[in-house]
Amino acid sequence: MARRDDNAAYSIVGYLLSGLLFWGGVGWALDKWLGTSFLLLAGLLLGAGAALYLVWLRFGRE
Repeated sequence: MARRDDNAAYSIVGYLLSGLLFWGGVGWALDKWLGTSFLLLAGLLLGAGAALYLVWLRFGRE
């Protein structure tokens, strides 16, 4: 049972980090391309929200 909990914890951290990195990177690239300064923050917020939603879908309904 402890092994399963460890795997779940690593999966949750992976979801959160990948969401922040991917959507933060998209926001950063759009900021550089468009010359704006707010899309990085928007990308990070979108990534965090999407990651939390995926964590809820995967682990919250059990």
